[in-house]
Amino acid sequence: MKRAQQGKYVVISTVGEKAEAFVPNPLPPNPPIEWTDALRAQFDKAHAAIGRLEGVSSFLPTNMLLYSYVRKEAVLSSMIEGTQSSLSDLLVHEISPLQGVPLDDVTEVSNYVAAVEHGLKRVDEGFPISIRLIKDLHKILLSNSRGSTKLPGEIRNSQNWIGGTRPGNAVFVPPPPHLLIEGLSDLEKFIHDDKQDISTILKAGLVHLQFETLHPFLDGNGRVGRLLIILIMISEGMLSQPLLYISLFLKSHRQRYYELLNNVRKEGDWESWLIFFAEAIEVSATSAVGSAEQLVDRAKVDAAIIDKQGRSRINLTKVHKFFLQRPISNSSVLKDATVLAPATIQTALKKLCDLNILSEITGKKRDRVYAYKAYIDILNEGSELPK
Repeated sequence: MKRAQQGKYVVISTVGEKAEAFVPNPLPPNPPIEWTDALRAQFDKAHAAIGRLEGVSSFLPTNMLLYSYVRKEAVLSSMIEGTQSSLSDLLVHEISPLQGVPLDDVTEVSNYVAAVEHGLKRVDEGFPISIRLIKDLHKILLSNSRGSTKLPGEIRNSQNWIGGTRPGNAVFVPPPPHLLIEGLSDLEKFIHDDKQDISTILKAGLVHLQFETLHPFLDGNGRVGRLLIILIMISEGMLSQPLLYISLFLKSHRQRYYELLNNVRKEGDWESWLIFFAEAIEVSATSAVGSAEQLVDRAKVDAAIIDKQGRSRINLTKVHKFFLQRPISNSSVLKDATVLAPATIQTALKKLCDLNILSEITGKKRDRVYAYKAYIDILNEGSELPK
């Protein structure tokens, strides 16, 4: 359904020329969303897929998945912004920084993980999704990284733009700074408007697009906007754990994603955007379930191999179970986690390498790092670095 333009253009003057910045109308869309058969069918698929993901998380050991799934989403979300850090880079960085790992990139991804964990903690404590929380998340995302000069945690006080070299030739110019507080305040009111009888997926889709249109920060808007999707779904009880890595779908359909955002702004075509968004939820949830099932099957196969190792199987099982939660580690981390003696750990690591369950990835004689390669290969699907 096409509507009138979903906002107004205001003239701005910057870098010696005039340009037009877009100021969106407050949510909800007016006229209301038209629930076509296609839109309703896609939302039904998305709800069913989320239900299956919640079902999986209820009977699988969630701690086995949570650590890696959150980090996969962090890698993918940051990769959309151009980072060159892989999932393995991040997991290695968290225990033992290695030469050759892009430090700036992996720091940005690590910051995303920290922002996710902070957001989840605040939501769990009953803290509302608010401008204040969004600013806190942004501050964590940009601190001690390349974005540290881009006002971490502060609403921008200068004009930004998307595409092009200046506002005059940009693909999109968000609202000028003096109109941001009103726009963000309206967005916050919409998030907490209990009179709006809408589904969580619909709310997340509307909020994400509105936030991206406001683009309230000098940097990091995309990452914050994607993080908001997960926080809304968890705060409203649709997800119990952040096991959804929606950035994989958005990364794979990036051009279509940007086109749909602009079509909403120019033509009010919310329905096409929401079909796409619900498909992203469906595909992402289905992928997360499939990965979980593969990981569990892999764990069972390797556990069966370990079970045949005689008396050593007890210590091997302890080490194996730890790698199911953290698929890259070293002896120092294992010592703290398993309370096994250093010599016992070294023996277990060597044996697991001999059984082709683990691999040593540094080639060093000291400060060695071990990876559960088959497990990581499953997690890596879709998050490989461009060649």
